[in-house]
Amino acid sequence: MKEFKDYQFKTFIQETIQQLNFQTPTKIQQYVIPLVYKHQDIIGISQTGTGKTHAFLLPIIDMIDLEKDCVQAVITAPTRELATQIYEHAKLFMKNEPQLRASLIIGGSDKQKTINKLTTQPHLVIGTPGRIKDLSLDEQALKITTADVFVIDEADMTLEFGYLEDIDAVISKMKDSLQMMVFSATIPQNLRPFLKKYMKSPKILEVDENLRSSRNISHYLVPTKHRDRYEVLKNIMNNIDPYICLIFCNKRQQAAALTRQLREDGYKVGEIHGDLEPRERRQMMRRIKNMDYQYIVATDIAARGIDIDGASHIINMDFPADLDFYIHRSGRCGRGKYTGECYSMYDTSNQVLVEALEKKGITFEMMELKGNGFVQSKDREKRKNREKKTTDLENKIHSIVRKPTKVKPGYKKKRKRKIDKMVRQEKRQMIQQDIRRQKKERAKQAQIEKREREGV
Repeated sequence: MKEFKDYQFKTFIQETIQQLNFQTPTKIQQYVIPLVYKHQDIIGISQTGTGKTHAFLLPIIDMIDLEKDCVQAVITAPTRELATQIYEHAKLFMKNEPQLRASLIIGGSDKQKTINKLTTQPHLVIGTPGRIKDLSLDEQALKITTADVFVIDEADMTLEFGYLEDIDAVISKMKDSLQMMVFSATIPQNLRPFLKKYMKSPKILEVDENLRSSRNISHYLVPTKHRDRYEVLKNIMNNIDPYICLIFCNKRQQAAALTRQLREDGYKVGEIHGDLEPRERRQMMRRIKNMDYQYIVATDIAARGIDIDGASHIINMDFPADLDFYIHRSGRCGRGKYTGECYSMYDTSNQVLVEALEKKGITFEMMELKGNGFVQSKDREKRKNREKKTTDLENKIHSIVRKPTKVKPGYKKKRKRKIDKMVRQEKRQMIQQDIRRQKKERAKQAQIEKREREGV
C-alpha cells in the first residue's frame, strides 16, 4: 500500500505529515488525493473518522501558489465548530510554512475585525456558508472569485441547516472552471439538483458502504423497562471507566437539561449543543480539547466530524430517528487502533431501528444492570422467538385459508371462523407450553430450597 512519503508533496507538507505521525493514507485519501491533482470534480461518501479532511486538505495546500496574493481555495462547513476544526488542521501546515495564509470566516466573531484582516487576502478560506456569503457578496471584503477549488464538507448537514442557498449564491459568481468537491455521509435527494447544476461529471467515491460502523466498537443495548432513564444513565456511568464518554441526546433542550441535572448531582460534564452562545461554545470546545471533562453531553452536531481525541465510550439516551446518526455517534469512539463501547438505552419501540442497524452489519448485545455490573440478557432473543412464532402463524393462515376461485355465499364468515379456530389452537398450544415451563421452574426451585434446608 502506498505511504505518504511516496507522494511528491512540498517539503513543509511532508514535515507536517511526519509531525502528525501519518504513515499510510486511508482509503478515502488514496482515492481522493490523485483526483484533486487532475482537477476532477469529486463526490466523496464516507463515514466520520475515515480521514476525509486531510484527503482534500493535503493536495489543496500543496497546489497553492504562495507567490500569489489571492484566494485560491474555499472550504465550507455547516457549523462553526466543524469549520474551526478544519482551520486548526490547516494551522499546523502554516507553522511549517509562514508564507501560507488561511483565514477562518465564521459567525459569532467580530465582523469588522475580520474585514480589517482581509486587507491582505488569504490563500485558503475556511468557514461557514452564511459568513462567507456576507463578506464576499455583501461586504465585498473577501475576494473569492479567484479561487480554483471549492469544497463543501458535510453536504447533507449543509442542506439540512438551510445553507445551500448561500453556497448557491457564492458559487454562481465564481469561475466556470471551478473544481468542486463535495463530502457527505449521505447524498439526500434534495441535494442532487444542486450537484447536477454545478458539478462536471463528478467521480463518486463511496468508502465502506456495507459495514458503516468500525469493527473496533462493541454495541450494547441497555433495556429501560419503564425505568427512569436518568437513573439508568447513572448506573451505566458508575459501571464504566471511560477516558472520555459522549452522552447523546436527540434535542438540544434535552442535552441542556441533562447537563444541568448531572452537574447538580456533582458530575463534572461538558456540553455541545445549539443552546450555547457563540462565546460559550468557543470556551467549551477549548476546554474539551484540553480534556477538562471525562463526560460530555452532546447533540448530533458533535457526531458529525468534530474530533474529540480519546473518546472511548458512547451513551445514547435515545436512538436517533436517522440511522446514519447512530453510525456517526458510535464512530466517535473506537477510532484508529483503539477500541470503543457504545451503550444505547432500549425498549421494544426501538426494535425496528435496531434490526435496520443489524442489517448494516452492526452486532448488538443485550446487557442488563444487576448488582455491581452488567450481565448479558437473553430477553431480546426470547422476544424475537415470540415474534417469529406469530409470523409463522400468519404464514400458516395465509397458506391454508385461501380465497377460492369462485366465491360462494357466506365465504367471508366461513374464512373468519377457520382463522379464529387456528389462532385459538395456536394460543392454547402456547399456554400449555408456558404451563409446562412454569411447572419445571417451580420443581427446580423446590429442589434448590430443599437442598438448602437439608444443608442447614
